[in-house]
Amino acid sequence: MSEVKPEVTKTTDVAQRRAQAFAHLDDAKLGWFHLRATLVAGVGFFTDAYDIFVINQALSMIYKVWYPNNKFDKENPNLDALLKAATSWGNFIGQISFGYLGDKLGRKQMYGIELIIMIVCTIGSAFSSSAVRGIGILTVLGIWRFVLGIGIGGDYPMSAIITSEFANVNNRGMMIAAVFAMQGIGILVGGAVTVASLAAFEQAIRKDVFMLDYVWRIMIGFGVIPALCAVYFRLTIPETPRYTVDVIGDAEKAERDVAKVLEMNAVADVTSSWKQEEAAQATIEVKENTWADFKAHFGQWKNAKVLIGTAYCWFALDIAWYGLTLNQSTILTAINYNGTNTKEPFEQFYQKAIGNILINLMGTVPGYWVTVALIERMGRKPIQYLGFAVITVCLLVIAAAWQTMLEHTTVFIVVYTIAQFFFNFGPNSTTFVVPGEVFPTRWRSTGHGLSAAAGKIGAIIGVQAVGPNFNNNPQLVIYVFAAVMATGFVATMLIPETKGKTLEELSNEDEVIASA
Repeated sequence: MSEVKPEVTKTTDVAQRRAQAFAHLDDAKLGWFHLRATLVAGVGFFTDAYDIFVINQALSMIYKVWYPNNKFDKENPNLDALLKAATSWGNFIGQISFGYLGDKLGRKQMYGIELIIMIVCTIGSAFSSSAVRGIGILTVLGIWRFVLGIGIGGDYPMSAIITSEFANVNNRGMMIAAVFAMQGIGILVGGAVTVASLAAFEQAIRKDVFMLDYVWRIMIGFGVIPALCAVYFRLTIPETPRYTVDVIGDAEKAERDVAKVLEMNAVADVTSSWKQEEAAQATIEVKENTWADFKAHFGQWKNAKVLIGTAYCWFALDIAWYGLTLNQSTILTAINYNGTNTKEPFEQFYQKAIGNILINLMGTVPGYWVTVALIERMGRKPIQYLGFAVITVCLLVIAAAWQTMLEHTTVFIVVYTIAQFFFNFGPNSTTFVVPGEVFPTRWRSTGHGLSAAAGKIGAIIGVQAVGPNFNNNPQLVIYVFAAVMATGFVATMLIPETKGKTLEELSNEDEVIASA
C-alpha cells in the first residue's frame, strides 16, 4: 500500500505567506552567502569611490599637461567645479532611474548593468584626448565622467537594497555599512595608486613634465580592475525573495530561494553559483508599484516624513562632504601638503598625493569601519545624531579660529581629523543604510534612489556653488557647511530607528498589503 502524503494547505493570506518565507532568512546566522553578497556589492562601492575621488588629483595633472602656461583651475574655477561635479550630475540620473527600474523590473534584472557602464566609461575616460579640430580634452573627459556617474549612481540603490533584502535582522545594518565602508578603501587606494604611479615615473617627470600624461591615465584606468572582478558575480546573483513575494507575488518560489540561501550559507564557498529551477508558480495578490500607489503610500504623512527625512539628511550631508573632499587644496595648504613650498612639478604632485592619503587615514577610513563595528549596538539614529552634532561643532571651531588654525597646524589637524572621523562614523554611513531599510519592498529601491539623488543635488551645490569660493573665503564656506550640518541634525528626527526590526515591521508591509 503506497504511503499517502498529507495535503499541504496553501495559504492565501499575504502576510502569513510572507512570514513563512522570511522567518528563516531574518533569523539566519551570518554565513557565506551573506559574505558573498557583501563582497560583491562592496567591490562596486570600492570602484565607485575610487572613480569619484581620484579625479581631484587627476585634473591637476591634466591642467599641467594640456594647459601648461596658466593656472587653469585658479583662472577657471567654475569650469573646474563643473568637471569635478560631472560625475555627480550623472549620479543623480543613475540613482533615480536605477532606483525606479530596480522596483519595476527587479533587482536581478538591473544588477550588473551599472558596473558594465562604469567599466566602459572608465576606459573611455583614461583615453580622453583633444580633437585636432573641435572639442577639447576637458569636454571629452566631462562627457565620459557624466555617463560614468550614471553607472555609479545606479550602484547606490541596487547594492543597498540587494544587501538589505538578503541580510538577517541582527546583522543587516552591519552588512550595508560594510558595503558602504568600501568607499573609504577605494579613496585610500586612489591615493596609493597616485603615489605609486608618480614614483614609477619620477625620473621621467623630472626631465619632461608632460610625462604626467601617463600618470593621470593610469590613475583613472586602474578603476576598471576591481569592476571587472565583480561583474560576473553581479550578473549571476539571484533575485531577492522579498521582491519575488511582494512584487512578483510568487510565495512558493521565494520559500525555495530562502532555502537555497540557507544552504549556501553553510558552504564555505563565496563563488557558489545560483541554479534557477523551473517550478509551478503559486501566485498571490500583491499591490502593484504604480504611480498611483506611490502617491497613495507617500501621500500619508507617516510615510512621507520618512522619505523627506532620508532625502534631506543625505542632501545636507553631501553639501559639506563633497564640498570639502573635492576641494581639498585649501585643507592641504593648511597642513602644509599642497606643494606650494616647491616649484618642482613632481614634488608638488607627490606632496598633494601624500597629503590626501594622510587626510583619509586620519579620519575617513577609520570612521567607516567604526560604524560597521558599532551600528548594531548603538543603532542608526544615535550615530547620525552624534555625527551631525560633532561635525557642526568642529566646523564652527575651524571657521571661527581660521587664522589661528593656520598658524597652529597641529591644532587644525586634530580638529579636522575629528570632523572627518564623525562624517563617516555618522551621517555619511547612516544616510546610506537607513533608506535601504525603511521603505516597502515595491518602493524600496525607488525610495533609496530618491534619497541618494537628493544627496547628489547637495554634492553639486557643495562643489559647484560653494566650492569656487573656497579659496577666496574659506571661513564663510565652512560656516555655511556648519549651518547645513545643524539642519541635518534636526531632520534626523523624521526617520525611525531601524535597529533590530524586520524590513516588514519598518515599512508596515503586512498592514499595507493586508488592507489592499
